[in-house]
Amino acid sequence: MCEEHSHGAGRHPGRRALLVTGAATALTLNSVTFANAAEEPAPGADGKPDRPRTKTVRGTLPTGSPDYVYLPVEVPHGVRELAVYYTYEKPEVPAGTQGNALDIGIFDERGTDLGGKGFRGWSGGARSEFFIRADAATPGYVPGPVRAGTWHIALGPYTVAPEGLPYEVTVTLKYGDPGRTPKPVYPPERAKGRGRAWYRGDCHIHSWYSDGRRTPAEIAALARAAGLDFINSSEHNTQSAHAHWAEHAGDDLLILLGEEVTTRNGHVVALGTDPGTFVDWRYRARDNRFGHYAREIRRSGGLVVPAHPHATCIGCNWKFGFGEADVVEVWNGPYTPDDEVSLQAWDGTLQAARRGWTPAMGNSDSHKDPDRIGGPQTVVLAEDLTREAIQEGLRKGRSYVAESASVSLEFSAAGGRGRHAGIGGRLDVAPDEPVSVRLDVKGAPGCTLHLVTDQGTLFTGPALPDSGTGSAQWSTTAQYASYVRAEVRHAPTAEGLPGALAAFTNPVFLGGS
Repeated sequence: MCEEHSHGAGRHPGRRALLVTGAATALTLNSVTFANAAEEPAPGADGKPDRPRTKTVRGTLPTGSPDYVYLPVEVPHGVRELAVYYTYEKPEVPAGTQGNALDIGIFDERGTDLGGKGFRGWSGGARSEFFIRADAATPGYVPGPVRAGTWHIALGPYTVAPEGLPYEVTVTLKYGDPGRTPKPVYPPERAKGRGRAWYRGDCHIHSWYSDGRRTPAEIAALARAAGLDFINSSEHNTQSAHAHWAEHAGDDLLILLGEEVTTRNGHVVALGTDPGTFVDWRYRARDNRFGHYAREIRRSGGLVVPAHPHATCIGCNWKFGFGEADVVEVWNGPYTPDDEVSLQAWDGTLQAARRGWTPAMGNSDSHKDPDRIGGPQTVVLAEDLTREAIQEGLRKGRSYVAESASVSLEFSAAGGRGRHAGIGGRLDVAPDEPVSVRLDVKGAPGCTLHLVTDQGTLFTGPALPDSGTGSAQWSTTAQYASYVRAEVRHAPTAEGLPGALAAFTNPVFLGGS
């Protein structure tokens, strides 16, 4: 292999331009250039016409670097494959100090404009190398021709140690017949449902097309084993998995397509977008761009779902507000204190937003073993097992969240003259008219039943027997409780703290609108 090296000035990046565009700042480095195929040496003794050419760039990013650093690569005509390998140093740092973490992706000759068409893939920190050619690409990247022009390798210094982040990027081009890009095939938007029924789903799952470790086939098998009726593809900052789900869908499993848009100020699941939809993530809350991309998600047929809004990982805590949210992910994976904070924060919005409330949901955020697909899962009342019907049920809050398929419940409120309202509905009664609330639960042995209103928890029942089956009935009025929702909780494990959820519902609102 012929190897050439290109270096920045000393151990610092060559600075060509610092772009401040109203979104996250971006540093552009000096270009890496290659010869055209016609200028390449004749084939070697093995007769191969595609002898690769390689160049390496080294530099150091300082603390306080821009969110994205772009390395331009001048790609000549005649290239069949572009491959990238990168490494960076991870020195030990004092306790409480962030070490180095460097993400990577790439944009093609169409440019790096925010929301533009140049995106060709992102692996974050999950991979140290990737390739792109017409007929195939590394998971996380989009196959297609390697056209001539200026490509940009995108480096994302997520965190930088005090002494800086030394990196090395190696780019390899292979010349030859470009090949053909297969036409993508996407899963159908309908499965064989049961008509109007309760359907179980997990809408936040990662495969090896981002930082997960499972294949789509493995995820589909686990989803079926977990009793799910639908799932949603939600890879970090890439739509590359969309074309790899069709063969795993079926009459018994609806597969929706989306993305987990992973910004520096929080993550949002784009749930059930049109096939092939890419949603940009390169902005912070201060850039005032999220509203635009939330509308892009909806224009592409998806729902806007802020994910794990009170998670403690760097960049995970939600900073964009909930004005654009269609649904909020209150429960993410195994129930932890940040989920309890999310639940209580969400509950605090219900009274103020009675006329425009945001429903809650729960998802597994599963990446690898032992992460459990369907733990938790959202159970949706939908007219059928279709993309549109599932989204409508989620948007209207006709849903509850359960830790597994073994837990099921029924929850409703009834008033005079035969009026009745279920989860996500409104019981239109006079302020002083008696209201009867009923909760029936199965599959939750040892758990307690709770009824929560705008005043807090006003009813707690005894622990359920070993059968896991039980009921709670409570009477109130609309002037005493403007809404009521149900919780099913395990026994507390720490004094003074509530037990983990086994299930919870969206509210039933009481009184006129």
